Amino acid sequence: MIARIIVDVSAKQTDRQFDYLVPPEYEPLATPGMRVVVSFGPRKVQGFILSIGQDSSISNDKLKALDSLTDLVPPLTTELIELSVWLKNHAVSNHISVLKSMLPSAMRANYRKHLILNDDVDCSESDREFLLKQFQDKPLLDWDDWYKHATTFEHKEMSRAINDGFVRVEPVVATGETTKTERHVRLIRDPKTSEEAFLTLAKRTKKQAEIVQWLSEQETDHYPLKQLSVSSSVIKGLEEKGWVEKTDVVIGRDPYEGREFKQTTNMELMAEQQEVFERILPAIEEERSEIFLLRGVTGSGKTEIYLQTIEKVLKKRKEAIMLVPEISLTPQMVTRFKERFGSRVAVLHSALSKGEKYDEWQRIRKGEVDVAVGARSAVFAPFQNIGMIIIDEEHEGSYKQEEEPRYHARDVAIKRAELYHCPVILGSATPSLESYARAVKGVYTLLEMERRVNDVAMPDVTIVDMKDELRHGNRSMFSDALIERMRNRIEKQEQIVLFLNRRGYSTFIMCRDCGYVAECPHCDISLTYHQPINQLQCHYCGYHHTVPHQCPECTSDAIRYFGTGTQKVEEELQEVIPEARVIRMDVDTTGRKGSHERLLSAFGNHEADILLGTQMIAKGLDFPDITLVGVLAADAMLHLPDFRASERTFQLLTQVSGRAGRHLKAGEVIIQSYTPEHYSIQDVTKHDFTGFFQKEMLMRKQAGYPPYYFLVLIHVSDEALDAAVLATEKIANYLKNNLSDQAKIYGPVASSIARIKDRYRYQCMVKYKIEPNLTETLRNLYQLFDGELNKGGLQVTVDTSPNMML
Repeated sequence: MIARIIVDVSAKQTDRQFDYLVPPEYEPLATPGMRVVVSFGPRKVQGFILSIGQDSSISNDKLKALDSLTDLVPPLTTELIELSVWLKNHAVSNHISVLKSMLPSAMRANYRKHLILNDDVDCSESDREFLLKQFQDKPLLDWDDWYKHATTFEHKEMSRAINDGFVRVEPVVATGETTKTERHVRLIRDPKTSEEAFLTLAKRTKKQAEIVQWLSEQETDHYPLKQLSVSSSVIKGLEEKGWVEKTDVVIGRDPYEGREFKQTTNMELMAEQQEVFERILPAIEEERSEIFLLRGVTGSGKTEIYLQTIEKVLKKRKEAIMLVPEISLTPQMVTRFKERFGSRVAVLHSALSKGEKYDEWQRIRKGEVDVAVGARSAVFAPFQNIGMIIIDEEHEGSYKQEEEPRYHARDVAIKRAELYHCPVILGSATPSLESYARAVKGVYTLLEMERRVNDVAMPDVTIVDMKDELRHGNRSMFSDALIERMRNRIEKQEQIVLFLNRRGYSTFIMCRDCGYVAECPHCDISLTYHQPINQLQCHYCGYHHTVPHQCPECTSDAIRYFGTGTQKVEEELQEVIPEARVIRMDVDTTGRKGSHERLLSAFGNHEADILLGTQMIAKGLDFPDITLVGVLAADAMLHLPDFRASERTFQLLTQVSGRAGRHLKAGEVIIQSYTPEHYSIQDVTKHDFTGFFQKEMLMRKQAGYPPYYFLVLIHVSDEALDAAVLATEKIANYLKNNLSDQAKIYGPVASSIARIKDRYRYQCMVKYKIEPNLTETLRNLYQLFDGELNKGGLQVTVDTSPNMML
């Protein structure tokens, strides 16, 4: 039997299947989707079995055999293997990167080396003394652990011992998956069948007899030790007398342990909701692959449609995947789903620990749940009978993975829906232009809801021109109108959301005498000032530095802070409205596990009047007392060098505006801007998505951007500037020679941020409409740099659906 395996070596030269013999003892177990350990060159690596066959182009006597099986049940289903083949071509990625991305991080391989002392080696007395001292009667040493604590002399001596054959190095493949266990007590003698012994026990130690009797009356034969309210000496005595034994029982980690979810039933649908629901039902009943784009204004009740369509899917004994873009959205969405579907819901997102994600993933793989709710990676949930995939806020950039494999969850969801013959719902109040254009052309089925639930009015939106505020002497970050309305809401005990898409205290610091700006020494970007820790930080590489009291260039004391971040807004809020209670939500305040849910719960319980934050608060929040939303710098994203800047501005403003007035109380939105005349801001005041769509489509057509063209972005980086430029020129010339005349090749040009982490960044871009040989051409371009890639110098990445041009 031959196993065809993809090995865990991320290099273009090894991105193919290798044949290995399956030893007779593994033949009944080896199946596609299983992880194995194989010898690859001088080392052992993990691999994935893609298929099993009987023949190989290489003779059996030259084939290596599998070393061991990592799994007894394959973690990857047959469908996921098929999906991985499609995705590695679609994203122009290494196959092993795709396969690993389908598994939780705890299941990814760790490669370690063990040092083993050879027996009967002929070495000198001093060498033997050194080695015996290092091993200290241990059968082996873990190289990484030993190396950390050894001296430079010991490093040299051990290396010599390895070269001389006194010590051998054995590579070991391990995974980080660990199960959580709980110590239980198990009854091993029945008091009924050992009546005489039990009576003797009762006479001597009444407490021990009570425990034995109690355990014998339980439904299970083991019980958690920590739940027995007895001393350890009682249990130890029973162990010694042969009545009980201690055992470790594997238990699942539940990230929502201790939480009670009040069960809810379906809500009555409004007329628009009912119409949309009835349009989706036939695709579920007929098991038809169909893509629905559900454009519903904020507060129109899209979530209730998701819940009721999933309920129909579950009644057909099928499974559903629900994707949400942000961790901050997940707590509220999980609550809605747990209340509706109970324990049959698994949760997968990055705020969980590795162990919790692993256990949730295992529940899905074992068929213990029917619904998976989570962020981008949940699109790979290992269900085997999917009946529905839903992507909420489908326009969100977080659905695009920026590391290899560079996939978009929307594309993966649509492909999985094709394989399972089931519908996909893409939901958003502000769908991406590409999705809406496809819906208008009939590629997707367009469903629209223009009214809020219970006919609640959309909030009134007012634009404040901050240039006028400056002319009238207001140099504050808050307009007079916003301050007045915030005070009014606090008096009424209503709540406010303030949105600013910049974290930190100030955008940069500058010397007013000589113009010096503090920049990251490793990236071409200014450092951001964070006041609580009094540090300048780079948000790209993590570099940080203490704030200078004098200018490093001219020694002037005229160091000043420019720009505004959430920390600075919070500080000024306390000065302007000292009675206001503020909760700040940004990357700095939500780093700890559970912090999103804790902060949102506090706000929901009226422990604060104002929720201040970055884009993580712009969507998904549904609190009845939010009646005012303030946007502090509406044009912060508008002037980025990215063709999607206007679209993202409109989407973000519309989403954050939708937090106001979602229930009985009327809502109001104040948008502060220095470019109030721009259509992406003006159309928000009218809640006019279709008007914005028409204007933006005209701009895209004139500039030749999606959805009129497809894009491919090729990034090149190197520690040497000239090497990056030459490599990019080589790629651009190769593409011009191998693609059709209709394809437009741009570059080489420096990236918008020309240096990150001491690496110079260049790029070239391909615009095309139809290029049948594009995938093959992109895969072949790596051959231009045979031997140069993956060695720490030159790096080339291909992005077939770039989300950002930076």
